[in-house]
Amino acid sequence: MTQQIVIDPVTRIEGHSKITIQLDDTGNVADARFHVTQYRGFEKICVGRPFYEMPALMGRICGICTISHMLASAQACEEVMSVRVMGTARRLREVVNYASLIQSHALSFFHLSSPDFLLGMDSDPAKRSIFGLMESNPEIARDGVRLRRFGQRIIELMAGKRIHPTWIVVGGVSERLSPETREEILGMIPEAYEILQRTLGWFKRTLEDYREEIRIFADFPSLFMGLVDEHDEKHEIYRGRIRIADVNGKVVAEFHRNRYQEFIGEAVEPWTYLKFPYYLPEGYPDGIYRVGPLARLNILDRLGTPMADQELVEFKDLNRLSSFHYHLARLIECLHAVERIEQYMADPAILGNRVRAVANANVDSGIGVTEAPRGTLIHHYTVDEQGLITGANLVVSTTHNNLAMNRGVLQTARRYVDGNKLTEGMLNRVEAVIRSFDPCLSCSTHAYDRLSLDVELRGPEGELLDEVLR
Repeated sequence: MTQQIVIDPVTRIEGHSKITIQLDDTGNVADARFHVTQYRGFEKICVGRPFYEMPALMGRICGICTISHMLASAQACEEVMSVRVMGTARRLREVVNYASLIQSHALSFFHLSSPDFLLGMDSDPAKRSIFGLMESNPEIARDGVRLRRFGQRIIELMAGKRIHPTWIVVGGVSERLSPETREEILGMIPEAYEILQRTLGWFKRTLEDYREEIRIFADFPSLFMGLVDEHDEKHEIYRGRIRIADVNGKVVAEFHRNRYQEFIGEAVEPWTYLKFPYYLPEGYPDGIYRVGPLARLNILDRLGTPMADQELVEFKDLNRLSSFHYHLARLIECLHAVERIEQYMADPAILGNRVRAVANANVDSGIGVTEAPRGTLIHHYTVDEQGLITGANLVVSTTHNNLAMNRGVLQTARRYVDGNKLTEGMLNRVEAVIRSFDPCLSCSTHAYDRLSLDVELRGPEGELLDEVLR
């Protein structure tokens, strides 16, 4: 005789989802699942559209990862044209992608997750938010706002607006960088360094308080996937080889993006709209892998910038299998991103005039792969002779982590959930393991009214046995 706990919605993530926890007749956790409850349909929306419209259309998938979707889409369309963007245009694209990573990581770390670290997993949910953080730790709250503003301001200066810009186009970018914009960006960099050094300091000290959560939050062996630079072994978020490595960092597979379907399969389940990608050679569901900042740091030995590389050395001494360390990985990636932006802005070539190539459709398909803040992002299009889209497959960053998120929910629920009595802290930890992955489910979809949290414990006949309202 089973009972079920339903957490609906999962709070402090981007998009709408729920968690169901199945209990056996003794109140122990038998199973747990992470459900994505919204359907988007972008793979069908784009069919019939001209290929050159795709970056602007695909940017509307998400209000947080706009830049990443536009870049992956543009790369796929450039393959259709048999064009490769290089030089100044590539560097400009890389800068806005790093800026996008910073603003997204800052949102996840400071606004969505730091209330757990600083106010406590068991703290009052009415206070456990960015607003409670503003009261108890105003300097940290301000740092979060300022770091996110740094990334958003770069996007706004270079691309015209912070959300859904149209500056990234097929063939490059629509406008060159002005000297005035370059100087403004360079002037913002010192404060970004200060915020990150300060944040890394207090967060690394905080890790000692969360040893148990580190051991429990999706801490299991898996593969890791991400991009590596095409010419050496350093960190890459714009365009590179796809690498899959094991728990020890040993490379299991490394391949060109056009071969992704030889290594990545996609399964579906009837209880969620989120697909389940898996490593094909190991089958479903055994072919579990993770993407995103934790994976990107686990598949390589250096990032390629001095301050971030020093942090990476320390990171390698931690339990790098725990998804709790996604949070630290985000901060290290932000530091690396600021260093990269400074390097590119200091190069006079960034002001070059050759920023766009023009061509028609020359082949019938194209694949673009880039690193979004949450992980590897794949756009795959086919076109007809007129250049109209006939098919699209999008393997979005969060979907790669779906198997890992579900296993993490089960692992955490088995450790913390007591079916005989619901507590706020136990349920928050089940949600927090999902927040560590920072899923982006449907960021551009908005609720009309205020979303409440309603956790129900129901008996085998559906009767309500216990309830927690937030």
